[in-house]
Amino acid sequence: MNLLIAPDKFRGSLDAAEVIEAASEGALAALPSIRISSVPLADGGEGTMEILTQQAQGEYVSVGVQDPLGRAIVASYGFSAITETAFIEMAAASGLSLLRKSEQDPMRTSTFGTGQLILDALDKKAKKILLGIGGSATTDGGIGMAAALGYQFLDENGQILDPVGAALNKIKKFDTTQVDRRIFDTSFVIACDVTNPLYGKSGAAFVYGPQKGAGPETVVVLDNGLINLAEVACTTFGNDVSNFPGAGAAGGLGAGCMWFLRGVLREGVGIVMEQCDMATLIQQADLVITGEGKVDEQTLQGKVVKGLAALCQQHEVPLAVLCGTLLISPEQARDAGITYALSVINRPMDLDTAQNEAHALVRDATFHLVSLFSTISGK
Repeated sequence: MNLLIAPDKFRGSLDAAEVIEAASEGALAALPSIRISSVPLADGGEGTMEILTQQAQGEYVSVGVQDPLGRAIVASYGFSAITETAFIEMAAASGLSLLRKSEQDPMRTSTFGTGQLILDALDKKAKKILLGIGGSATTDGGIGMAAALGYQFLDENGQILDPVGAALNKIKKFDTTQVDRRIFDTSFVIACDVTNPLYGKSGAAFVYGPQKGAGPETVVVLDNGLINLAEVACTTFGNDVSNFPGAGAAGGLGAGCMWFLRGVLREGVGIVMEQCDMATLIQQADLVITGEGKVDEQTLQGKVVKGLAALCQQHEVPLAVLCGTLLISPEQARDAGITYALSVINRPMDLDTAQNEAHALVRDATFHLVSLFSTISGK
């Protein structure tokens, strides 16, 4: 029997590699002769670029950059000299995790450090840059990143604005005369795990601003600023990407990447699966096991499970999903192409207990799953 284990992380308890380790233990205990292949997956959020770097046999590069508030820090990204590809996580330089709760303020934060990482990759002659844009501390529409690459944002008096969220309403013109032209000879693929537009009630400011420290009044100010940014960008570049799915990701960095980098937004899980040739691995498997901490309706809208289910259906390979919390109905699972969905929770327990015992819970659930499948299939 050939088993492919390809999970996302179980947030708060196990990363993808640890899920693989636990599931492998359970599978081997159930069927010692089983042949196991494994690939850690991610959906474009935190951890995606680390997985891609490993798959590309790349190395990590450390760079001095600015954090979201302009302070000096050291951030890392992956680089593969073989493929001339850089793997950058915007959260490494511009992430919410870099700030204390009291420091969170999307009016003052900037993606400038992310632009500095891109500059360093260009200096290393990267021909392709994969940029993950999850976990941001910012709502600057990408102007901070763009400023690091030579763009300047001018107010009504022609004065250069500090590229932070508070500047968005004041922008009247882009100055592109000093832009680093190497970005236009580089392919930018943006790993994005949300579909929000740039502005409006489902846009960057209203949906994600409160998570980054914005109160109700600030949310409105930022949303108006993103509208203004879009108007100036449309005048400058001649295209409106404001309603493109993912334009509102990372505080509008999704739209900023399309405007300032000519980048292409793609589902993160699709990028990861393409890089590891997931289709071939699935064709060679008798069973695929995946999983993540919570499986709900959002899981079926562009996450790891959805991407795997589509490939498994295409190649007629059963897909089993393990999770901590299972919030989809049998009908939803069937319609999504999931053969079997199972919560690993085996008794009443609180969240802390579940997280602390996650390894054993995944191991034991996989044992029972593989035992059942091998008996039914005769493998």
